[in-house]
Amino acid sequence: MYTPARPTVPDSRLHVVAEQSRFAGSRGWPPRTALVTGASSGIGREAALLLGEMNCKVLLVGRNGVALDEVAASTSGHRIAVDLSVPGAEATVASRSEDLLGDLDLLVCAAGLGSASPFDQLSHEALAELVAVNVLSPMALVRAVLPAMLERGHGRILLVGSVAGALGVRGEVAYSATKAALVGFANALRSEVAGRGVTVTLCFPGVVDTAFFRRRGAPYVRRWPRLQPARLVAERMLLATGRGQAEIWVPRWLSFAARVHGVTPTLYRRLAGIFG
Repeated sequence: MYTPARPTVPDSRLHVVAEQSRFAGSRGWPPRTALVTGASSGIGREAALLLGEMNCKVLLVGRNGVALDEVAASTSGHRIAVDLSVPGAEATVASRSEDLLGDLDLLVCAAGLGSASPFDQLSHEALAELVAVNVLSPMALVRAVLPAMLERGHGRILLVGSVAGALGVRGEVAYSATKAALVGFANALRSEVAGRGVTVTLCFPGVVDTAFFRRRGAPYVRRWPRLQPARLVAERMLLATGRGQAEIWVPRWLSFAARVHGVTPTLYRRLAGIFG
């Protein structure tokens, strides 16, 4: 564990920490303990930093140990470098979480893998990895921590999905399918645990300014929609989780596109064909 002096909260984030205090009356919020996957970069990293600023004990999970060390030093948190796509890794993480944190108030599943290529050119290995990272690993980790949450009668689960899972994006067929699976998982799980003290929040980010596009092998070159700061996404999804919201869209106008898609899919497909 890293135990440096806790850093001063930047002015730009003070309002977020103050806003979280509005939900102090909700059981399990602000969280005392949190497990964050994908914590070495992007949305997961920003979520971990914000949680650290709320004096939350955090266990950081990711593949990049060096990057995790930096986040751990800023949050006075613990870290474990592990590949969650490997079967059984979720049990290791859950056990480590119990040892270091005790009762878990919040699980943030922010780890994700992108892919940009024509579907007919996607290898079986790449497809299997996408499914393992984006679908199987969050489901397995939720399954590992959920029984204890239900037994205690409180807990928060925050899943980071994508607008691609709600609308489908050409050139990202497999990625869109994995994020659509996460939508179904969140909706069904939320219904199953309703009334048992556990909330399930699903975040739908649009395009976010992270290393995601570089890692997927294709940079983001469009002028619109604009890239959203990872910090903004993390702020809004944590606030939504504190409120117990089912969904949060960042930016918010994306939910309108989803409504058009649901009500008039033919019109949506025509517009998508024009604007991409």
